[in-house]
Amino acid sequence: MSRSVSLRTWQHEALEAFTDRTRPSFLTVACPGAGKTTFALAAARQHFRGELLPLVVVVPTQHLKRQWAESAGRLGLHLDPGWSADSGRLPADMHGIVVTYAQAASSAGTLRAHCRDGFVILDEVHHAASDKTWGDGVERAFALAERRLLLSGTPFRTDHNPIPFVNYSFGDHGDAEPDYEYGYGEALESGGVVRPVFFPRFDGHMEWVNTDGDNVEGTFDDDLIKSEWGSRLRTALNLGGQWLPTVLGHAHDRLSHIRAKHPDAAGLVIAIDQEHARGIATMLAERHGVKAKVALSDDPKASDVIADFAAGDDEWVVAVRMISEGVDIPRLRVAVFATTTTTPMFFRQAVGRIARWTPGLRSQRAYMFLPDDPRLRHHANAIAVARRHSIEFRRKRLEESGLDDDPYRTARDEEQMSLFTAVSSTVLTDGPEGSGPADGLDPDEDLLGRPDDLEGHVVELPPPPPLPGQPGINGGVPAGLAGIRTRQQDKKDLRDFNAQRVRELVRSTGMTHAAINGELNRQAGIDRITEATVAQLRRRLEAADRWLDDAG
Repeated sequence: MSRSVSLRTWQHEALEAFTDRTRPSFLTVACPGAGKTTFALAAARQHFRGELLPLVVVVPTQHLKRQWAESAGRLGLHLDPGWSADSGRLPADMHGIVVTYAQAASSAGTLRAHCRDGFVILDEVHHAASDKTWGDGVERAFALAERRLLLSGTPFRTDHNPIPFVNYSFGDHGDAEPDYEYGYGEALESGGVVRPVFFPRFDGHMEWVNTDGDNVEGTFDDDLIKSEWGSRLRTALNLGGQWLPTVLGHAHDRLSHIRAKHPDAAGLVIAIDQEHARGIATMLAERHGVKAKVALSDDPKASDVIADFAAGDDEWVVAVRMISEGVDIPRLRVAVFATTTTTPMFFRQAVGRIARWTPGLRSQRAYMFLPDDPRLRHHANAIAVARRHSIEFRRKRLEESGLDDDPYRTARDEEQMSLFTAVSSTVLTDGPEGSGPADGLDPDEDLLGRPDDLEGHVVELPPPPPLPGQPGINGGVPAGLAGIRTRQQDKKDLRDFNAQRVRELVRSTGMTHAAINGELNRQAGIDRITEATVAQLRRRLEAADRWLDDAG
């Protein structure tokens, strides 16, 4: 495994700051899509210095466990995303494990003993305060760790619960104090880090019956009492109305336009709930002939759905919260915000799903289609201000460099401001007049993210700590397992092969699954398959093959 890794400027600066600090906890705040995962894994390599030490990564969701394990494998670190408290001991043939915050809280005792003098990465650490039990459990689990690297794009909570291991300016209720911060505006100025995101907003006329039984009607511009804002937004997003299908139609047209130059570009619809998500998928099928993927939290295969979508070229995926944070699908270029969750944190996380840069593409504008709800308008404007500031910054830098005749320096401020003009969904059959993003008019956008402005920093890192059986962790893999990239994937496939052999033995011998598993575990020298190393899984598989030969 190569000792060098190419880091973006901010990642390099953050790594130096992390190395220089001696405090146990280090909070890195970076906007979604900036590359927090790569920075964190490089920091882990730097911390280990070739020595095998306890490593735990904590993430918000099950799907992110797999994503972190795959990213770690590319940097030579092998993490097991399948560990659970039922597994007992931590895997002896891996560098570490990936767990969710819920797992960390419920397995605090086991992890506390394991992580003494170890290294812990807490991804999107604000989730640790989602529940007091979680926060207390995470604090107990990792209090004895030698270093804790905290990552977040939104280091605050609407409920104001204090986040474990975070320093605040005024006790537990001030502002979080990051050790290193890298915002959306800075990422745009850097170029080639995140995409510029634009926000086509749509007004409409809604009518509903409130909880008092009164008929209420209004647009998003009408000055209604705040208690009616939620009903107004929910009415606009209702499957039986005309606002949602109209906006979906514009979003689909925009995605089709993008796919002409970015063939596998995709769209995301963030729905209210599971029934709403299924209804939107049906709407896309009936109106646009699109078979959208649907990722629902109650579906045990939801992570597989997301992984298949990320690797494929399907046009649309509909989700509730499964893709709201951390999930890395760089081909997402369009989103429809069709949910009633309007907190600043959730909004920024949603925008982050379409802001991830794809190398090799020059024009990478992304679009978040919004109801013109006052709360969402405020959130979008905060991001838009950062984007406009970045455009001005890069224009001035070009002028100072003597590139006054740069072909990308032609947009007018009026066109930039027109991107945020609300339009009524009742008059949008031919596209919003003068709206900029829907017409594809944005000459200044190419000032952002120009790859020739990137400053790469090649950093020499210590080699990954050695593991039992290295080098050549895939030696002796049975037919069909060639080319496995990480030990974690190796173990998963070996477990699958073992399960297949057990099913074959049940059919050929008439014995029960429990009896066959017990005998194979005995021959492999293990108590349970979840604790088995790669070598033990191979021995178990060889024993199963011999048994099948004898039975045949």
